[in-house]
Amino acid sequence: MNSSGDTFNYEVDATHKLHSGLFHPVLRAWQTRCTKPCKENLIYPIFVTDSENQVEEIGSLPGQKRYSVDRLVESLKPLIDKGLKSVILFGVINTLPKNDDASNADSPQNPVVRAIPLLRKEFPHLLICCDVCLCAYTSHGHCGIFTTDPSSEETFIDNQLSIQRLSQVALKYAQSGVHVLAPSDMMDGRVGAIKSILSKHNLSSRVSVMAYSAKFASSFYGPFRDAAKSAPSFGDRSTYQLPCTSSGLPLRALQRDVNEGADIIMIKPGMPYLDVIRSARDRFPDYPISVYQVSGEYAMIMHAANAGTFDLIKAVFESLYSFHRAGADVIITYFAPFLLDKL
Repeated sequence: MNSSGDTFNYEVDATHKLHSGLFHPVLRAWQTRCTKPCKENLIYPIFVTDSENQVEEIGSLPGQKRYSVDRLVESLKPLIDKGLKSVILFGVINTLPKNDDASNADSPQNPVVRAIPLLRKEFPHLLICCDVCLCAYTSHGHCGIFTTDPSSEETFIDNQLSIQRLSQVALKYAQSGVHVLAPSDMMDGRVGAIKSILSKHNLSSRVSVMAYSAKFASSFYGPFRDAAKSAPSFGDRSTYQLPCTSSGLPLRALQRDVNEGADIIMIKPGMPYLDVIRSARDRFPDYPISVYQVSGEYAMIMHAANAGTFDLIKAVFESLYSFHRAGADVIITYFAPFLLDKL
């Protein structure tokens, strides 16, 4: 407001909103190009359930577990003490109902909604990221909201309804205290919708968006879908995730999310798409780039090492160096606890 009492309403272009990328020390560290593995640039995926007093082994992901909210702090504390700087939370519901509009994706009983303030209180320096998607909470296991065309009776994912619902979920996580929202649904316009709702609630400078920008329809997600209980009940996700044969669509998807204001852009999976990471680095030299070393990549390396095919330590570091060499700064990996002892 100026001296005459007029109120200014000045909207900054999405690509030039910078505070959301630097309000936390870990985010500021990500603004410096990373060329080798380090603790500051690792994110550990955590599966949080709505059960009570449970730590569940995940058979398809050796060494990984699902944690109920009340067991989360005790499980994470040894890793925080070793230098873990960041986690990304995935909700898993065992008792809450699933339905077509994913009503429990942002309900007060949602395990992620419950876990965020707890982690903020217990680990004030930890950077908390949250996956934003609907698949773990919908009855059909897809990442959006379905609608039916009355003229043809064809059922399809309604992009507009989907991004409205996703932005509501994102807002709930933000209001709960998350630092980084990571939309993984691959709906068109969801980054812009999330940025818009954050702005309306005066959260733009306190919440970052790390977009799953180039997310491929991959065979390497199998163990994750088992862990998160998020496999689709029919069909697949090839109509909204990227085809593995394309080199043009990934760059367009990355550009789309940059234009909508993403603070960090992500490529997923990692090793099969090193060329996309390289292209992203060349196209967007000013943006932090993250890569998700997905569940299938992790399981493949673990099973091969357990079978004596190669040395686990050397194989893991070789995979991480390949990501950094291609141009990635931040690595989401299930190997994070293992790496904390090696770095």
